[in-house]
Amino acid sequence: MKNRRNNKLLAAALAACMMLCALVFAGCGSSGSGYSTDISKELTHERSAEITNATGFSIDYYNDGYKLISIDNEGQFLVVPEGKTAPGDLKDDIVVIQQPLKNIYLVATATMDMFRAIDALDMIKMTGTKVSDWYIPEAVERMESGQIVYAGKYSMPDYEVILSNNCDLAIESGMIYHTPDVKEALEARGIPVLVDQSSYEGDPLGRVEWVKVYGAITNHEEEADAAFNKQKQLFEEATSSGKLANSPTVAFFYITTSGAVSVRVGDDYIPIMIELAGGKYVYSDLVNENSNASSKTLQMENFYEKAKNADVLIYNSTIDSLMGSLDDMISKSEFLSNFDAVKAGHVWITSQNMYQDSMGFGNFIVDVKKILENPDISDDELVYLRRLV
Repeated sequence: MKNRRNNKLLAAALAACMMLCALVFAGCGSSGSGYSTDISKELTHERSAEITNATGFSIDYYNDGYKLISIDNEGQFLVVPEGKTAPGDLKDDIVVIQQPLKNIYLVATATMDMFRAIDALDMIKMTGTKVSDWYIPEAVERMESGQIVYAGKYSMPDYEVILSNNCDLAIESGMIYHTPDVKEALEARGIPVLVDQSSYEGDPLGRVEWVKVYGAITNHEEEADAAFNKQKQLFEEATSSGKLANSPTVAFFYITTSGAVSVRVGDDYIPIMIELAGGKYVYSDLVNENSNASSKTLQMENFYEKAKNADVLIYNSTIDSLMGSLDDMISKSEFLSNFDAVKAGHVWITSQNMYQDSMGFGNFIVDVKKILENPDISDDELVYLRRLV
């Protein structure tokens, strides 16, 4: 974990440096993410949005409905209200998002659930995910009806489809950094590109709070606040009683096609949610020494050594979708039949929509808490977990 923590410290130092520069050169206020809020003589800063858990963005409000979204290591985006124009003295590096938004090209799958939560799906007309890969019912329905069309994945967008649909905003995931030429090509065609960075938030609730970014962009702030507060309440309810008396041990994993085991490193958001639910993640001290990857691959023998006595096993079906029964899992390795949790029948599997339901993290924590408190609980009482039998 040392490498990841060092990177976080470096990011914090860079943010502090950016804030200092903003204060020195702008001689005025700065956003929560360190960028200057003094962006135009035509705009008067009125207030900043309250951000409680996320650290990667800030939102500032100005006169006449203008909004400024500042995203760490990404830049600033001025949301210009319908009927208004961007100030003439706006800096060139501030991206303009002109309302109304009607034809969004959404590539970051995590944000679809946020648009669903704020009732703004009508603004999405294109996606970088095929209908067969969506697990959000509303996304499937809209693609099947033609309300949302497939416009190519992040690395190979269909520019003809994007342009013919008058794309007014592209929302990308961090994967776009692997193909920067695509981002440049979209921008060269006059399409503003916003890179969602919710996945970089260390706090699971911080990831959820990114819904406020899309609430600001679409004028659905009240809905965004309500959606966030609903999940925050679930977090608080699940964690208010603290750890369970015996802190049941939990392994979260899936088995690769080669027979190895993929597990989450200790400071990933999944282990954090398991710990918040009162469990003890068996690989809490696991790190990736040479990368910031959120998972690590172990040989089955190594996985067995530490996870064989775990009280609960949770199998990640969002990666391996072909797991239908406990026998299916055991067939992947004879070692698994000797695990304590397998013998006790305390093996659970995630639903395939768990990762795409980015506004459901509170529900996942509640699910984990329930199975830890009552191993005999019925599947009907859970949202994202079911027992493997």
